[in-house]
Order: sequence, then structure tokens, then C-alpha cells
Amino acid sequence: KIKKYLTDEHPKTVVVVGGGFIGIEVAENLKEAGVDVTLVEAADQLMAPFDRDMASFLHAQVRKNGIRLMLDRMVDGFSDTDHGIDVRLKGEDTISADMVVLAIGVAPETSLAKAAGIAVGMKGSIVVNHRMETSVPDIYAVGDAVQIKNFVTGTDTLISLAVPANKQGRIAADNICGGDSRYTGGQGSSIIKIFDMTAAVTGINEKTARALGLNTDKVILSPMNHAGYYPGGEMMTMKVLFEKETYRILGAQIIGFRGVDKRIDVLATAIRAGMKAYRLIELDLAYAPPYSSAKDPVNMAGYIVENIKNG
Repeated sequence: KIKKYLTDEHPKTVVVVGGGFIGIEVAENLKEAGVDVTLVEAADQLMAPFDRDMASFLHAQVRKNGIRLMLDRMVDGFSDTDHGIDVRLKGEDTISADMVVLAIGVAPETSLAKAAGIAVGMKGSIVVNHRMETSVPDIYAVGDAVQIKNFVTGTDTLISLAVPANKQGRIAADNICGGDSRYTGGQGSSIIKIFDMTAAVTGINEKTARALGLNTDKVILSPMNHAGYYPGGEMMTMKVLFEKETYRILGAQIIGFRGVDKRIDVLATAIRAGMKAYRLIELDLAYAPPYSSAKDPVNMAGYIVENIKNG
């Protein structure tokens, strides 16, 4: 519908409301289609899974590519006009646009479950056990609408991502067929392309750790994606969060260009395996100058944690 509207109506200005995955991806594609884009977000940063220090790289990238970014602005309402739509901002002037896209998040649509008398939890999500079974025996639920456990914290959460949904589907099928498969929780591993930049995250961020009262420390480093002497190297910035005393890895955030995806996947695996942060130095990762350094960025994060541990 959006593509058809662009083709048929040729809007020159668009306001995208919401600075999460969908809002940013839509804003990027509209900009690439030659439309003047304003991105409005109620929070003081884009992409809630990232801490604000890391999100600042995303803000710079969005602005550098010609999107007007308005953070900390609450949309109050809309008015139709002869020239398009007026978007009213709380306590501020209105923005005029030819088109508005709302991308302000998702909530579980669970009216069927409620009507069937199935127990629901946070935001009306369907409560399931480790076997993906609801409160009614032999009825299973999977995907964005179910309440699951956060693998890192053990707390109830909603994770609207494709990877956990697919895993849950297989687990439910196993159990329906008489097996005994268990879902051990999600850690929110995710990645987004923002023009030529890549941003990826796994586990929890500092903001969440503070809210849960966890005693944490972190390392921030900016290594090259491959050997510095090999042409075309680009810097990435990594933030690895760990628990003091135990050195349990709680989460990681990486922003850069090439090589971000493989580093976040290594760190996501380390979290799932229960590795201590300083033991990242032991990982034996593939190296050739076009792909990495003899000490991979993940190893480097481990060396810095080891330095902290050794005083």
C-alpha cells in the first residue's frame, strides 16, 4: 500500500512516527525513493535495545543521510488539510506532510486466546510453559503473541522477532507429536541495516541491568573489522556488558560497517554458553587479513575484561 501510494500520489514529504526497527527501515527506504523524510520518536533515542551512548552513532548516521530526526517529541494528533496532513507535536508546532507512517510498536493480538479462557500475561500476551503449552492442556502458542523468559535475566518478556518464533514453532510441533522439547528463553539478538551502517545487539543493555539492580561493568572498544594494514578496513564500536564478581556476560552492542554481524553472533553464542567475559580471549576464531585481525575484536574485548579483572 505504501509503495502504491508513492507510485500513484508522488508524495514529496513523509513523517515516520517511531524510531524502532520498522520506523528506521521505512524511513531509509522512503529517503532512498527520493522523499523528504522526518522521523519522530517520543524517547530521547532511537532503537530502545541500545544504550544512548551507542544509539548516538545511529542518530548521526540518520542525519548524515538527510533524514530530519526529531527525538523526545510526542505526537499529539493529526489533522487533514487541503495540502495533506498536519502532524501535531505536544507543546510544539505542527509538521505538514503529504503522508504519515505510524511504526510505534506492536502489542499481542490475543482476543481468540482470551475468548477461549486461556491465561494471559504482560500486555495481554499468552502465557506458556517451557513446552510452549498454554494454561489449557494440549493447546500451544508460539511467536510474537506469547510471553517468554529472558534467557539472561530469567524475567518474563515479550520478544517480537522471527528467530525465537521459528524455534518455538519447532518445539511446539515436537511436543504435539509426543516429544519433550523445551524453550530455554530468548536474548533478543537482532541486527539492522541503516544505509551503509550495521547495528546489532544481543542480551540486555545497561538501562535494563540498572532497572533490575544488577551490579555491572562494561568495556567499550573501537577495533578495525580486519587487519589494519590490509586495504579497506573500517572501524566498529563494541560495548560488552558483564556482571561484576561473576564476570557473566549480560549483553553486547556493536555498531559499524562490515564484520558486525559475525562478532555479535559470537557474543550471542558466548552468552548462551554461559562463558565468563574474560574467557573470550580463549576463542579460536578464523583469521586472514581480509576478514579479521590475529586478535579478533571479540578476543580484544576479552583482553580488556581480563585487564580489569587483574587490576
